[in-house]
Amino acid sequence: MAASMSRKIVKTSFTFAKTVCATKSFTQTNCTRSFSLSRCVAARFYTDKHEWIFVDSLVGTVGISNYAQEQLGEIVYVETPEVGTKLQAGDVAGCLESVKAASEVYNPVAGTVKEINQKLVEVPSLVNSSPLGEGWLYKIDLHPDTKTDNLMTEEAYEKYVGSLDSH
Repeated sequence: MAASMSRKIVKTSFTFAKTVCATKSFTQTNCTRSFSLSRCVAARFYTDKHEWIFVDSLVGTVGISNYAQEQLGEIVYVETPEVGTKLQAGDVAGCLESVKAASEVYNPVAGTVKEINQKLVEVPSLVNSSPLGEGWLYKIDLHPDTKTDNLMTEEAYEKYVGSLDSH
C-alpha cells in the first residue's frame, strides 16, 4: 500500500510540474506569465519557426517539429553548432538540407551548446523519421533565469500550425 501511495504522490507532483510548465504561469511568490526554467521539469516548447526545445532541469534538447520536417521533405544533410558555442534566442544555430530546400535552424532560448546529435552525421533522415525523438539536433546548457515567454506550449503550437494550414 505504501508503494502505491508513493507512486500516486510522484504522479501528482509530475502532473503539477507539467501543468506549471505548460501554462508558463508559476513563480514562487505569485502567478505570472513567466517562470525560471530551474523550476521546470520535462516540458517541450515551440517557436513560430518550428523549432522545439525539450527542457529537463537546466538542459534543453533542440530539434524541429514534425510539421517542419514534412515541409522540408527528405533531410540529406544536417549542420549543427559546435560544442561550446554560446547562442542567444533567435540566433542561427545550423542548417538542414533536404532534397527540396535548405532551411536555417534558429535557437529557441539562450544557452551554451553542450552536445550535438552525432547520429545525424551518418543518418540525417532521423530528423524525418523521429523529429521529436532520435532526430534531435543539439543540447544546450540553460541559465536558471531563462524565460520562455516567447515560446509556445504544444497545444498553442498545434493551433498555430492549424492556422497555417488553413491559409
